[in-house]
Amino acid sequence: MWTLLIILLIVWLGLSILGFVVKGLIWLAVLGIVLFLATLVVGLIRGARNRT
Repeated sequence: MWTLLIILLIVWLGLSILGFVVKGLIWLAVLGIVLFLATLVVGLIRGARNRT
């Protein structure tokens, strides 16, 4: 599970950087940031639930 989360975080980070680099694709950067944060939160919640 952690491997999948790390891969998703890297993909979302790449989309965010691409959105900021390519002029006019700010929507892609915003989408990448939102998906990055959502994946991070889901991963933290599932990780905390599995520890207890």
